[in-house]
Amino acid sequence: MRIAVLGTGTVGPALAGKFIELGHQVTMGSRDANNPKAVEWADAAGTNARADSFFGAAAGADVVVNATAGTASLQALEAAGADNLAGKVLLDVANPLDFSDGFPPSLAVLNTDSLAESIQRVFPQARVVKALNTMSAEVMVSPGLVGGGDHDVFLAGDDDGAKAVVVGLLQEMGWQAGHIRDLGLLEAARGLEMYLPLWLRLMMSSGRSRFNIRIVSG
Repeated sequence: MRIAVLGTGTVGPALAGKFIELGHQVTMGSRDANNPKAVEWADAAGTNARADSFFGAAAGADVVVNATAGTASLQALEAAGADNLAGKVLLDVANPLDFSDGFPPSLAVLNTDSLAESIQRVFPQARVVKALNTMSAEVMVSPGLVGGGDHDVFLAGDDDGAKAVVVGLLQEMGWQAGHIRDLGLLEAARGLEMYLPLWLRLMMSSGRSRFNIRIVSG
């Protein structure tokens, strides 16, 4: 599969590297096709990896992953081009974290809306799925690091076919089928994104980011 990973922060390279490991063709997209971090990653990742602009990465992809900073995601996707996103699965792993007042950040979108829904409104022909935003990058790509993988990943989206593609990628990355929890329509992304303030407080109080949620019922 041809996958465009947009974003060169912590999450983008982690996901891109995992997809390369799994045998996919991956393009890391950024504002500048010659972004040094993206070029360095592509040179090290091998023949199935390359660097390009947001536009170039999205144009050649079957699946587009939004791993950009949440407050800049709409601008990045606009640079990628609506035509390049049309009909494609758009996996949104970003969070609308606003650092303008320092750390810990607040949420730029919450309660009655979400970043994922905003993306879907602006790009109505994209097939947006929210997933993987409730954990650190290292846990996203290596679920076995926590409790042997006995914990949960969530997804939400309006397109069942797009969600099936994302579920397939999650399983390839090592997520257990019984722990991939479909929360329903994309509206559920509001809850997924609003979990981040709690995640940040847990990270701050424990001094670690290698943890996740497991649903336990009685």
